Formats: sequence, structure tokens, C-alpha cells
Amino acid sequence: MKQLFKILTIAFVSFLVFSCEKDEDQAILNEVSASKLSSDKTAVVLSEIIAGNPAISFTWQKSQFNIAIVPTQQVEFGIKGQNFKKSVTYDFANDATSGSITHAGLNALMFNLGATPDIVNNIEVRLKTSAGPAAFYSNVINLTVTPYTPNPDLVYPKINVPGGYAGAAGYADWTPGNSPNLFSPGKNNEYRGFIFVTAPNSEYKFTINQDWTGDKGDDGTFTGKLVESGEVNIKAITAGTYYIKADWAANTYSSIKANFGIIGDATPTGWGSDTDFVYNPATKTFVINSIALNTSGSFKFRANDDWAMKFQPQSSDQTLTSGSGVVTYLSSENTVTGDPNYKVDVAGNYKIELDLHNSANYKLTITKL
Repeated sequence: MKQLFKILTIAFVSFLVFSCEKDEDQAILNEVSASKLSSDKTAVVLSEIIAGNPAISFTWQKSQFNIAIVPTQQVEFGIKGQNFKKSVTYDFANDATSGSITHAGLNALMFNLGATPDIVNNIEVRLKTSAGPAAFYSNVINLTVTPYTPNPDLVYPKINVPGGYAGAAGYADWTPGNSPNLFSPGKNNEYRGFIFVTAPNSEYKFTINQDWTGDKGDDGTFTGKLVESGEVNIKAITAGTYYIKADWAANTYSSIKANFGIIGDATPTGWGSDTDFVYNPATKTFVINSIALNTSGSFKFRANDDWAMKFQPQSSDQTLTSGSGVVTYLSSENTVTGDPNYKVDVAGNYKIELDLHNSANYKLTITKL
């Protein structure tokens, strides 16, 4: 009984020390000596080419407390002048007194912080030492960081769509690591994207982490239900482009035909008919090799000669310049405001490419011939 009382007493004291952040509670745990942080550089230009290399190294003296504890340690980043109201952190081992962050790691932190890519950002950094809910901070050091625009193929979660159709689409048949992907723009287990099949009754499944472990297919009813055990392959009944959505957590999926073309009064056939895209397996893009566009009209891209699915600007008419790729938006994904169109700044014959391999970053490029 005495031993039980002793254990309960220790637990109760620990609760008093760590249960809240009030001044009187923190006074029980005193920081005898504040931590001190330094870095090996004050200006960092990040590069995706050397993404795995160290970008910056930190060294610190640990906080000292009046009682023996094992706190956690994080380097905290914030935009200068915002007093860390919005911040991101990078974890280091509890016993560490130094550590580095790679170009890819620091770039991801800057992306999540809201730093502007491709320009110099003024960043404040400090060491955050946490003991329960109580936090203690080091001195603040100032950095300039130039992030790069992150590769959306690496930023957004994805699942793979291996199948017997993939080789003809420029990938490899039944190879999770070399197949089209569905991405999750919301990072919420809801994936979507496009595949192209050249033959009717082409079969496919869904995998994750570019591996067969945990693969999912139809439950056999072909009513949009996914299972991991006892699954059967999903079929694309006819050849063409398919828009696929999969909820990995809810185990559901859907698939609809979506063959796109350009339409508008900037094109030779006006608003009356479409000029269809052709899939190019070498570039994995949808292409119109040559079409005349005028400057007085406008255009957009629709699927299946219908208005339910359209690629267009996000919110207002947009004038395109030859050779400049832009992000384009799919209206059925509720990413478009109004009904905007595209225009060109110079009349002439154009090659048009739609890169739909990543649903978090659909890309449109026009090139004057």
C-alpha cells in the first residue's frame, strides 16, 4: 500500500509540473540556463538539384533546468516580423546538440510556412525546448532563405494505377513504380487523376507507395467498392481517357470517360464543335499538333463534347504567351470561379499540350509554330 501511495504521489506531482502553462505552474520547473542557437550560414539558396544535400546546420547549447527531465527539441521557423504567430518546426533528437536540414527538407518547411518561392525571404529561427506543455525558447537568429518552387509530384500524396494498359501509355504494364498516378490535392486520402487506355477491356488496380503491398481492386460487384483481399481487376470497357477518383480510406472509386478537345470562337470551328486532343505516349501529354488561333476570340477545353468538365483559367480570362506553361483548372473539381476563357496575344498556328499527369498541377502550354 505504501508503494502504491508513493507511485500515486509521484504521478500527481508530475501532473502539477506539466499539466498547464500558467506562470505558477512553470515556476515549479525552472529554466536555470536558456538554450543558445547558432547556424553555419545566414543566407541559404535552396536547389532541387541537390535536394538530398544538407542546406544548413544548426548547433545549440541545451536548456538547463532545476530538475532532471528529458525535454523535446525542435528548431522553429517563422516569417520575420510575425513573432512566430505562424510557424513550422523541425524535430531533432532529445539528446542532440547539433543537426542539419536538407535542401528538400528546408524547402518543404518554407512551403508549409508560406514563404514565397524563387525570391529572398527573411526568416527568423529559434530553438524550442518543450517539457510537457511548457515551452522554452532560445535566442532568435535571422536567415535569408530563397526556396524553389516545389515539385508537385513530390509535395502531394499519390496512389498508383498499374495495369495492362500502362505500357501503351508510355509507362510499364503492371508496374506500380512506373505507372500513372492519382494525386491528393487536399492531402486527405481522396485521390483523382487521368489515365489513357488504347484497348477496350483494359484492366488495372490501385497500389500505394509504388509497391504491391496493400493493393486494392474492385470487390467483384463493379459498383465502385474497393477491397484489399479477394479483389478483382477494374476494367476500362472502351479505349480513351478516363477520369478516376478513389477514396483510399472509404474504399470507394469512380471512373468516367473524359476525352477533351478545344472549343471557342478563337478556333476555326468556333463554339459549334471541338478539335480533339491526341495522347502522346512519348511525352505523356495530350496534344493538338497544329491549330489556328485568332486574337479576337477565346477558347477553353471541354470533355466529351459537353460542358460538364472544362479546363479553363481559375477566375478570369487569361491571355497566353507562346512557350509559357500555366496551371489550368478543371471546373468539375470546383476550382473555377465563373466561366473564364483563354486567349492568345498573337494570331497564328499553335501546338497545344495538356499535361494531366498530376491532378494537383494540371499544366497547359501553347507554342506558336
